[in-house]
Amino acid sequence: MRQSGTDPDVAAALAVLVPLGARVQAGGPVGALTTYRVGGAAAVRVTVETPADLDLVADSLAVSGMPALVVGRGSNLLVADRGFRGVAVLLDTSRFGWVRFDSSNVDAGAAVALPTLARRSVEAALSGLEWAVGVPGSVGGAVRMNAGGHGADMAQSLRYATVFDLSATRGHRLLRKEAADLGLGYRTSTVSAAEVVTEAGFALNEGEPAVGRARIAEIVRWRRANQPGGQNAGSVFQNPPGSSAGKLIEDAGLKGFRVGTASVSTKHANFIQADDGGSADDVARLIGLVRSQVLERFSVELKTEVTMIGFAEP
Repeated sequence: MRQSGTDPDVAAALAVLVPLGARVQAGGPVGALTTYRVGGAAAVRVTVETPADLDLVADSLAVSGMPALVVGRGSNLLVADRGFRGVAVLLDTSRFGWVRFDSSNVDAGAAVALPTLARRSVEAALSGLEWAVGVPGSVGGAVRMNAGGHGADMAQSLRYATVFDLSATRGHRLLRKEAADLGLGYRTSTVSAAEVVTEAGFALNEGEPAVGRARIAEIVRWRRANQPGGQNAGSVFQNPPGSSAGKLIEDAGLKGFRVGTASVSTKHANFIQADDGGSADDVARLIGLVRSQVLERFSVELKTEVTMIGFAEP
């Protein structure tokens, strides 16, 4: 474990996390783990393998007073260049990357990638998660934001999620919540920033693997044709009721617009690309500019899907 020695809050957090050894790092990179691949480090970064590890994290937060950031696959996250003054929590992919099938039910650890879950479900002759092949996030992150695409979302098949509350007292931290109790809405849920989804269960339908494979191939082809690759976090803004965020941004004349090392994609205007070696702060400035221009032109206030960490309040 690397020690900071200068910040008493960091030192207090690290002192509680000593039993986790090399899985704890002061100043551990976080921005580099996101799909934007830009941004700074966390004051403390820790990789957990068990609920007991999460208990230690919760204890360290209580002692230090530092905030927590749960980092999945980083596909919906933008971390400021100055970083995050708190504890970033990563789930070990080998311990939280399991998948189990039982008839038409599937249960999965929170670190499982959604495309992996989609493909494995199809091969198990189940249908209902094919849409998830196009979402680069993890099961845990997808539950928290009720991820979706291609006319479907997590709420349509989610049965439950097991959630660890980092802000609760010992003995009351690990809870199973039924889907109806998660407040699932359009790209939102009641899972808070202090809660870690550790696993989730889904109720699927019987399907034909050949049909599922064809549907997955169709989705992959569509996304390659219509959405950019590279360093981005997918759709930046939620679609306003009855409209399309991408169309509003394009109609505002912002397709291809650039701020420093960030640009609005010329392929899909609701994607903002970061240059290799670029700046997260440039991405944030461009997000703000796009919002203000769309508001000025069309009186529509765009809401972000991307979670922005470590930035000053506007």
